[in-house]
Amino acid sequence: MNREKYAKFIKVLFFSGGLVFILVLAAGVDTLDYNWQWYRIRPYFFSFENGEFVRGLLLDGLVITLKISVLGLGLSMILGLSSALARLSNFPVFRALAWAYVEIIRNTPLLVQIFVIYFVISPVLEIPAFASAVIALGIFEGAYASEIIRSGIINIPKGQFEAAQSIGLSPRITYTKIIIPQMLYQTLPMLAGQSVSLIKDSALVSTISIYDLTMQGQKIVSETFLTFEIWFAVALCYLAINAGLSFVIRRLENKMKFVH
Repeated sequence: MNREKYAKFIKVLFFSGGLVFILVLAAGVDTLDYNWQWYRIRPYFFSFENGEFVRGLLLDGLVITLKISVLGLGLSMILGLSSALARLSNFPVFRALAWAYVEIIRNTPLLVQIFVIYFVISPVLEIPAFASAVIALGIFEGAYASEIIRSGIINIPKGQFEAAQSIGLSPRITYTKIIIPQMLYQTLPMLAGQSVSLIKDSALVSTISIYDLTMQGQKIVSETFLTFEIWFAVALCYLAINAGLSFVIRRLENKMKFVH
């Protein structure tokens, strides 16, 4: 099966699976004895008072989720690249520290790490809850990004390094101009998947009383009992964020393919 036929097969399979899911969901909704009140959802996103735009609780939570996700993603990429380079360095101490970081973080739950940073480390260093959430997400996702980046660098032919050394390029120039661009070209889909995971994992910061999208949803449900409407709205918000991120990354990947 060539690539074009395989791509068509995947699209048909995806469409069929989505159709089946929608039919099952619709059948399940019909069996519920539930009074749907979708008209009450909009004010929780936005409203207009005296002609002025006013953000609702869900929109406030969405903004917090986006801030935490963007900052956590930036921190995870920094930690991932640093630890990947440390594991590939010639210094045993750096390699050991990077290995310990990756193994400890990848083999412990994110929720436990959030609690440790917020309840144990934050009081000592006086770190606010928002910063604790960003740090926890960045550290957790950075460990996975580290392995992705390291595998991308390892897969680059050694001749690339040797050619750079032969023309007198410094290690910094070699990595920034030759190695990292090729690594990004190879690992962009995997890093994209990890970025989507980070956004979804950000819902766990609600456990330390950060009023992100999930926490605001919980608050509204407890006050209004609009259980299904609110959680469907929250799910659609996460879907919109991740779909938008996936679209941007696909465009970037296509541009990188064109350059190569």
